[in-house]
Amino acid sequence: MTTPAPWASEPVRSRGRLHKEQDDTQRGPRDAFQRDRDRIVHSISFRRLRHKTQVFLAPDGDHFRVRLTHSIEVAQIGRTIARALGLNEDLTEALCLAHDIGHPPFGHAGEDALKAALSGQGGFDHNGHTLRALMEIDSPYPRWNGLNLTWETLEGLAKHNGPVKSPGWALVEANAAFPFDLGRWPSLEAQVAAIADDIAYDNHDIDDGLRAGLLSLDQLLEVPVVARGWAATLARFPDVTSERLTGELVRSQIGAMVNDVIAETRARLAAADIETADDVRGAGQLVGFSRAMRDEERALKKFMYACLYHHPHQMAAADAAHGVVAGLFAAYHADPALMPDGWAARLPESEPARSRHIADFIAGMTDRYAVNRYREVVGRVDLPEGF
Repeated sequence: MTTPAPWASEPVRSRGRLHKEQDDTQRGPRDAFQRDRDRIVHSISFRRLRHKTQVFLAPDGDHFRVRLTHSIEVAQIGRTIARALGLNEDLTEALCLAHDIGHPPFGHAGEDALKAALSGQGGFDHNGHTLRALMEIDSPYPRWNGLNLTWETLEGLAKHNGPVKSPGWALVEANAAFPFDLGRWPSLEAQVAAIADDIAYDNHDIDDGLRAGLLSLDQLLEVPVVARGWAATLARFPDVTSERLTGELVRSQIGAMVNDVIAETRARLAAADIETADDVRGAGQLVGFSRAMRDEERALKKFMYACLYHHPHQMAAADAAHGVVAGLFAAYHADPALMPDGWAARLPESEPARSRHIADFIAGMTDRYAVNRYREVVGRVDLPEGF
């Protein structure tokens, strides 16, 4: 086993769990962060990610990514970076695997619909809902709600995008129960998970966009970082057809970004004179791209939003998805008895808890379950081709 760096999070120095547990050695000799990762993998919330949108809503194609495959790919990239920097790989993997658990069906379209439905009750935020799902809703244990994850895992998820200045209600409630120092930076492992997420979707969404026919190689070559990578790929494989090289292009871009992050982070750590894991939280953002790669990555994101995420086909699907989630919320709010018995029985009597409870139920749905429930409780729904 690689000797951890002095700035790595150590399970033996964890701030612990919200609910005290007895050491259960009969379930295997695992440390606290390994148990967190395994609890996430075995959770219902994680399993549902296999039928939740990544880019394409309820995709018909077997080869398109969904939230589950995306999360696994993020974990692979995160582990690679963590190992190179001497960080705790188990904590990094746990954060990568869990970072999207709070997404409702249909991705950002579903989130927008729930945000609008709860506009008078505090709104909806998928990052805050990740904490809510893991600390309250997904409850496989007999004596407490949630998975009872360590402080370090929950802190990293709460601050997936860095310090939080204006937390939503879900994160406020989670923070009140188990304070996360929201104004400070999270661990290096959490920072690695965040940038691994960016690297994964920047590049794998290119692959899915090409596969779907919504992007063309000619379009992509207008982006400088892609053009440079494509030229290098052609130089390495001059006798191979273009169709066989797009996968190599994506792999080489991931490799270039990962190597850039590792080199830049090492330089920042040396300049900041970091000696302990706690020093990290007061030192600002330490894991990141170099300035040159940051600018190129932003240009790639800008292109992807313009040409893929906001493609007319995608916007039509998002409109349909928004209508499904909004319609479900309206139906359940008007007649809570339409929800399954357990959810209906636990419905709070007053607002905002009542609306938030309904949103909890909808947020846990997969894409296909949401469509089926809409047809059951609302009626016919017209979905774009390929939905």
